[in-house]
Amino acid sequence: YDEITISMVKPGQEEISVGGINAEKIPTNRDNLVSKALTEIAKHVNQPIYARIHIDKSIPLAGGMAGGSADAAATIIGINHLWEFHLTIDELNLIASKVGSDVPFLLHGNTALGYGRGEQLTPVLHRDSLHWVIASNNFGLSTPEVYAEFDHLNKDKEITDPEISLELLQALAHGNPNEVALNLVNDLQAAALSLKPELRRLLRAGEEAGALAGIVSGSGPTCVFLCFDATAAADIAIDLLSSGTCTSAVTAYGPVPGARIK
Repeated sequence: YDEITISMVKPGQEEISVGGINAEKIPTNRDNLVSKALTEIAKHVNQPIYARIHIDKSIPLAGGMAGGSADAAATIIGINHLWEFHLTIDELNLIASKVGSDVPFLLHGNTALGYGRGEQLTPVLHRDSLHWVIASNNFGLSTPEVYAEFDHLNKDKEITDPEISLELLQALAHGNPNEVALNLVNDLQAAALSLKPELRRLLRAGEEAGALAGIVSGSGPTCVFLCFDATAAADIAIDLLSSGTCTSAVTAYGPVPGARIK
């Protein structure tokens, strides 16, 4: 996870700084979603906000893991708390949805179904934790390029409305990782693999190491592997690193809450 530190400052002292992994590649201007979050909050409360914000990055850049959206969600929560705006959940959701489609989910976390652009959320019953290995490399994938490739691969197909997977909802409610593994799907995976075919080796290595299932995360190139339990996840992470198919493999579990104040 990333950590955001927010301080009140005087006019003219506003600043966004970044440390941690890939810090030198992350913009600190208006292209950063944290800056956009600040702008949207200021518009909503109709007053200027003078803040110094430091982002300590642990989430891979351009890895398909919504790191920028997580930082924006943390900024919204932090500013609301520090400035004592006392904004309601509905107001926070509205601000988040203007920053990005997946920012509202990062406000709340846990497990949810997304509607509309993904900004309309319905909580999902999720029994017990699931254990994962998150494997990444030292290259990224541009989200717009992945979406463009998706359009190219599907240009001759009829566009249908998305359907809710009842099988996946039941598997989550049962808390059975084997059932969940059978129902993992990412519509962007084919596009990500088309642009980065070497990800196939990583997915194959994870399954050979004993993962219940492997899937590209978001628009990639990070891949996540569902494991039976925490012990299996630790073993699979070691095997993946030894295979040479990734440069980083860490374990994680979920669901967990969204952005929160420490």
